[in-house]
Amino acid sequence: MAHTIRDKEKLINRVRRIRGQVDAIHKSLEEERDCDEILQIVAACRGAIHGLMGELIEGHIRFHVVDPDKRPTSKQAIAAQKLVDVVKTYLK
Repeated sequence: MAHTIRDKEKLINRVRRIRGQVDAIHKSLEEERDCDEILQIVAACRGAIHGLMGELIEGHIRFHVVDPDKRPTSKQAIAAQKLVDVVKTYLK
């Protein structure tokens, strides 16, 4: 079973929250709200999308490439964990 199928409900809930944030951006623009308010919503949306991306990439690495939790001292597992850590840092 793929990680996206296993985590389907959690991922769908994250996408629903992101959709709500995008709708809030749209509504704020239509209501001609102050740009600082809109920028705050856009920043929150960006963070949520990056969080989703990070979770999907980590799941892909752990499920399709190599699971660093299995044989955690192997070179491949160490490299996979380092990659996961770098991606998480990059997407912050």
